[in-house]
Amino acid sequence: MHIMVILIGFSLFIALCFLVLFLLAVRSGQYDDQHTPAIRMLFDDTDPKSTRTKISPPEAES
Repeated sequence: MHIMVILIGFSLFIALCFLVLFLLAVRSGQYDDQHTPAIRMLFDDTDPKSTRTKISPPEAES
């Protein structure tokens, strides 16, 4: 039964270490995307088909 206490304590310690390392990586900016903003201007924002003016059908004359 003592081994269960040791294993649970050890697993909590390892999980806490991973959490601390993850938070340090996030704070240091490791996960910031620096590639996409540089190429964003190369993508079209609008669809070329949507810029055309629509021609309304002729109205029915009475």
